[in-house]
Amino acid sequence: MGIVIAGTGHFLPDRILTNQDLEKMVDTSDEWIVTRTGIRERHIAEPETATSDLAVGAGRNALENAGLSPEDLDLIVVSSITPDQPTPSTATIVQNKLGAAATKCMCFDVSAACAGLLYGLNLAHALLASGERKTALVIGADKLSCVTNWKDRSTCVLFGDAASALIVRVDPAADFDCLVGSEIGADGRFGDILQIPGFGSACPATPESIAACRNSVVMNGPKTFQQAVLAMTTACRNVLDKTDVKPEQIRWVIPHQANDRIISSVAEHLNMPDRVYRNVERCGNTSSASIGICLDELNRSGRLNRGDYVLAASFGAGLTWAAEVIRW
Repeated sequence: MGIVIAGTGHFLPDRILTNQDLEKMVDTSDEWIVTRTGIRERHIAEPETATSDLAVGAGRNALENAGLSPEDLDLIVVSSITPDQPTPSTATIVQNKLGAAATKCMCFDVSAACAGLLYGLNLAHALLASGERKTALVIGADKLSCVTNWKDRSTCVLFGDAASALIVRVDPAADFDCLVGSEIGADGRFGDILQIPGFGSACPATPESIAACRNSVVMNGPKTFQQAVLAMTTACRNVLDKTDVKPEQIRWVIPHQANDRIISSVAEHLNMPDRVYRNVERCGNTSSASIGICLDELNRSGRLNRGDYVLAASFGAGLTWAAEVIRW
């Protein structure tokens, strides 16, 4: 008996915001954005679309890919820093919109920023391994456009809206486990370099805080770059050491799609540039959705085969990080 990733899915809003569009909104240029980030376009949700709507779209696609129905789920984990509302959890809203069985489906949210999907996978796997649950839907979803300051050219060019989903389930016929090993951590000493400072108990929503854009992402770019490369590289090396999986056994490396320069630097440090998957040019930084989108694209295009090893790594506000060796 093993625990497997039985299906993948993702959801991107129809509207595409290009670098040329941004040139009309803020003092920037396509050349400036591409040189510094590698991003050419990102998807933006309509005002009436909530994070749960993105999550439901990805969840439905993952269920279809796995050949399952919402009634098969007994666990839903949603990672998001843009929940529909403070309470109830977005996971419970997704449960209702999907039509998952209310009496047996455990639901909770994870707030680990861009590392959230891997945090969620780890937690879901632990619950399945304990025997408490059998079929989990793990989602990374964010509507980052609603926490973006569209006058700040250093951040508004980065983010896109999206969701991705994994179906993780106990499989009596499987002779291996999808989660070979993980290296997960956080360092709150650096929390101020990437944050949304307002709208919590420390800085409630007031006319003054709203006017000051305290509800928007604030980032120290150079420090974030430095910490992201260090954390993801170190976590990847540590998880490979833990699992005894050799670097040459890794079929794909999927770093968080935050910035092409960060991705290239991590790939260079790991000496695996030929096996790194990228879609940051088309999607931008989609927070915890990004790794799941990459997995779904690889899965649906036939570039993942049973038994392949995938090294996934992410880094986000907190500071949080995670690296996992996944067996397909």
